[in-house]
Amino acid sequence: MSDKPDTLFSSPVKAMPFAFDQKVAEVFPDMIKRSVPGYPIMIKHIEKFASKYVKQGTNCYDLGCSLGAASLAMSQGIQQNGCKVIGIDNSEAMLTRCQQHIDAFKHQTEIELHLGDVTDFPMSNASMVALNFTLQFIDKNKRVELLTAIYEALNPGGILVLSEKVSFDDPQMNQLMIDVHHEFKKENGYSDLEISQKRNSLENVLIPETLPEHLKRLKTIGFKTADCWFQQFNFMSIVAIK
Repeated sequence: MSDKPDTLFSSPVKAMPFAFDQKVAEVFPDMIKRSVPGYPIMIKHIEKFASKYVKQGTNCYDLGCSLGAASLAMSQGIQQNGCKVIGIDNSEAMLTRCQQHIDAFKHQTEIELHLGDVTDFPMSNASMVALNFTLQFIDKNKRVELLTAIYEALNPGGILVLSEKVSFDDPQMNQLMIDVHHEFKKENGYSDLEISQKRNSLENVLIPETLPEHLKRLKTIGFKTADCWFQQFNFMSIVAIK
């Protein structure tokens, strides 16, 4: 199985909201690698967190699993018996490609995939949940409800890994982070046209929040600890422990 290079926005296209359709599924690994700074580090440490926090006989959830990178990382990291990784995504095209990735890459703990909406998918007996660049695509009015459901599904001592593109309260800092992110994308071969068109397609689809907003909400819900463990530009990953 080969993944295609991301050329979706290399020519002028009609402005359309970004969607995780068949075209995106085919180029998604290249898109992520060239668009999200620090992504390999985040995935590597999801595996490490799984080795430390996943308990015997429990479930792990990858909410918005896309092509299964976090699912595979958890599966590889789990050291306990009787566990299951459950991946959920609402894009049939992404999930089909995800199954192909899971079949192609070595992993040790069972991975079970479901087509569904992460905001109402039943969860229980969880020791780890990954929300890897998923919350930012969910209606802001539904985010507290989803995070509360995750908290309730986690066993005491369970861990949530929440990775997001973030914004900053200070306008100057926010613009700086946008600029250096665009430079990162240029260094990875994207043109000004591609960057501009991709940004326009994500407007009103990807809604970022600030790190303080994320941390305050997690602690209000009940997580005993929540903090940023990784940041590169305007991309962060948070660990929250019940």
